[in-house]
Amino acid sequence: MFTDIYSPLQQLKHQSRHQVQVKRDDLIDPYISGNKWRKLKYILQEVQEKSKSHIVTFGGAYSNHLVATAAACCRAGLKSTAFVRGEQVENEMLALCKLFGMNLIFTDRTSYKDKNSLFSIHYGDDQDAFFVDEGGACTEAVEGCAEIIGELPNNIDHIFCAAGTGTTAAGLLKGIHQQGLKTQLHVIPVLKGGDFIADEIVSYTGKSDQLTLHTDYHFGGYAKTQPELIHFMKSFIAEEGMLIDPVYTSKMFFAIDDLLKKDYFKANEKILAIHTGGLLGIMGMKDKF
Repeated sequence: MFTDIYSPLQQLKHQSRHQVQVKRDDLIDPYISGNKWRKLKYILQEVQEKSKSHIVTFGGAYSNHLVATAAACCRAGLKSTAFVRGEQVENEMLALCKLFGMNLIFTDRTSYKDKNSLFSIHYGDDQDAFFVDEGGACTEAVEGCAEIIGELPNNIDHIFCAAGTGTTAAGLLKGIHQQGLKTQLHVIPVLKGGDFIADEIVSYTGKSDQLTLHTDYHFGGYAKTQPELIHFMKSFIAEEGMLIDPVYTSKMFFAIDDLLKKDYFKANEKILAIHTGGLLGIMGMKDKF
């Protein structure tokens, strides 16, 4: 399941004056998409090595991570359970989770904050259960995301990625260090006050002068949008023929365009954006289009 992948590089048409490519991790799989595929690769390997048969994880009602985990567990013959943050709801994402066999436990927001306690109370005596944090954040996920760098040309000057927890970014920076590259990693936090993500990244990689955070492109916060972002997203998709989502990748591509307009980069520098997938999240904002 985690062997052959299809993730080509694609030049952006609307940035023909610049060398901007996209690593199409969104094409790896329709449900185990992008960075979720990368994160789950070694998580599932550890589950199998420890002879576990039940993954227990966490997420919001429109979590791409939950769908990806449900699909991956279904294909691997594993049981899956998710603690879903907030009141009980029904939507397209959760319907997919249930179709893939995932058990959903809706949890009030206060209890949800202590995920280890939830796991212990419900599954502490279950020897088959394996804890996976929200978004798949862990060292195994970082290891999986680090492999992206080995699939890229070694002459990229700048790599961009959107960030919610910083796990994918940590993997990218780790891969840059492992390959001995001079590439600069640019991280676009998608939530307000995203400076803390730098600490999350550094906790996995150590401090680095090859890391830059751009914290002014959150458009109001996590899963928040503004008309300017939605207009950009619709124009981008129509011109490129490439779907992007309003929560993560739209904010990243908007940031790249804005920095190019401001002459942030030197002439002829090569820029690459990581398309981390997560496109099913579009369904949670379909009323905005």
